[in-house]
Amino acid sequence: MYAIVDIAGHQFKVEKERKLYVNRLEGEEGSELDFDKVLLIDNKGKVKVGTPTVKNAVVKARIISHLKGDKVLVFKKKRRKGYQKLNGHRQYLTRIQIEDIVTT
Repeated sequence: MYAIVDIAGHQFKVEKERKLYVNRLEGEEGSELDFDKVLLIDNKGKVKVGTPTVKNAVVKARIISHLKGDKVLVFKKKRRKGYQKLNGHRQYLTRIQIEDIVTT
């Protein structure tokens, strides 16, 4: 069984016991979260597609940790002008574990 769920503006394919990284979410480490924007559910070949979301469907998750992603370097240059600019960025992330996919 898997589901397509909208978490913080991004769509993820989630399954039970799967761990994934999402943009930083509010909450303490170890706290439970419920995501109700479930777009699709596939239960052994039986597919439910939402319009736009599946009614009475909830994905339950637990926050494992808050962390920062890898550094991304942004380099800008204009040739023959002597202009160079180097910026770095590290995205704030949250690691979550999917506990259950509930439909009623």
